[in-house]
Amino acid sequence: MRQLILYSQPECHLCDEAVALLHASGLGDSYEEVDIETDLDLLKRYGIHVPVLKRKDNRQELFWPFDGPELMAFLSVDK
Repeated sequence: MRQLILYSQPECHLCDEAVALLHASGLGDSYEEVDIETDLDLLKRYGIHVPVLKRKDNRQELFWPFDGPELMAFLSVDK
């Protein structure tokens, strides 16, 4: 399975929705969640845009809102 990063923030209901979608899609073990508030560069980069899902293999990013079909399409794109 591809390795993913989910950029998020505490107290973010949209981030909670993204986590639920990842788990519902069977991807619960394939991502790491990164709190952008712990890194000033990430906070500047993503700020109000979280949640953001990033693929480690090709560095592509998927910005919220996304649904199951969009998530699957994002994961199926080749490098």
